[in-house]
Amino acid sequence: MLKMLRDEKSPLRKRMFMMLICVGSLFFCIFLYQIFKMIMIKHFLASNSSPKVTVSAMKVEYANWQPTLNVTGSLRAIRGVSVTTELAGMVTGIYFKPGSFVKEGTVLVQLNADADNAQLQALQASADLAQLTYKRDAGQYAAQAISKAILDNDAADLKNKQAQVAEQAAIVAKKTIRAPFDGRLGISAVNPGQYLNVGDKIVTLQQLNPMYADFYLPQQSLVDIKVGQTVVLNIDTFPGKAFTGKITTIEPIIDVNTRNVEVEATVNNPSLALVPGMFARVIITTSKLHRYLTLPQTAISFNPYGAVIFLVKATGKDKSVLTVLQQFVTTGETRGDQVAVTKGLNEGDLVVTSGQLKLKNGTKVIINNTVVPENNPNPQVEND
Repeated sequence: MLKMLRDEKSPLRKRMFMMLICVGSLFFCIFLYQIFKMIMIKHFLASNSSPKVTVSAMKVEYANWQPTLNVTGSLRAIRGVSVTTELAGMVTGIYFKPGSFVKEGTVLVQLNADADNAQLQALQASADLAQLTYKRDAGQYAAQAISKAILDNDAADLKNKQAQVAEQAAIVAKKTIRAPFDGRLGISAVNPGQYLNVGDKIVTLQQLNPMYADFYLPQQSLVDIKVGQTVVLNIDTFPGKAFTGKITTIEPIIDVNTRNVEVEATVNNPSLALVPGMFARVIITTSKLHRYLTLPQTAISFNPYGAVIFLVKATGKDKSVLTVLQQFVTTGETRGDQVAVTKGLNEGDLVVTSGQLKLKNGTKVIINNTVVPENNPNPQVEND
């Protein structure tokens, strides 16, 4: 009986053993399949990773900045007028050459003064007669032949006649128009035979050395300027050349509409290259040098949370892979194409200067500095 039971269990054990082997093989195959699938997914993801982005980058360095005030102004002659006439009359002579330099008192134009000269001669004759009468009566008064009242009337008449002569002489002198000061003449506005009315322009006269530079500053800048302070002028007409001067006058009143104060600087002009009306860029040095970390303005992106830059970091075992890291910074003053960074950077940091649009944290990059953004602290405007 026992032998029969043993014989019946033996095939059952074999079948159970085979079943376990099959089940184990199945699970092993499933395990191998999952491992193969994971390897293939990693390979697929590695082959389809984001491509490297080409950017330009630069190392952050310190730069010495001189704090300045930059404004625009206009040049004005230290003395400048449009020469006119006080009296009407016909032009009989023009004695100047347009564009020439003249001295103070030089005769420029002569108006017709024939009638005035005749009137002057008549008055002078009356004054001479009054002078003779006074001398004669003075002798008679000394001999007590006339009263003191008669002599006093003679003296008063003499003074009256002399005053009339002086008045007429002044009228005659005004018909000769002279240069009121040294300077350069402009374009003539008169011709011989032309009748001039009172106030008609004859010619402009400008004294060109030195020159005034007039400009305006906001009221908060008053603490940064003083009389005698040096200013530098850049004129578009003379690119690359600077003219220096000093502040000579600060207007003691501030414009209530603009809250600006007018400032006048005096600039030497020995070569007479500067002329009134020129546009000038005025630079005023205000304090000592400051040391800032600087970047091109294109390196900084602005969003609602603040100013952002991208730092370039070397990663990988051999530090050969370059990735970027987003960094918030605090910016300060700007100067030309540069901006000062007061917080968030260290000297020597490598910062992306262009190509930020495709970047995010961890993006791999390639640095190509064949084309870099402008980083000039004093850019010049080019005219076409």
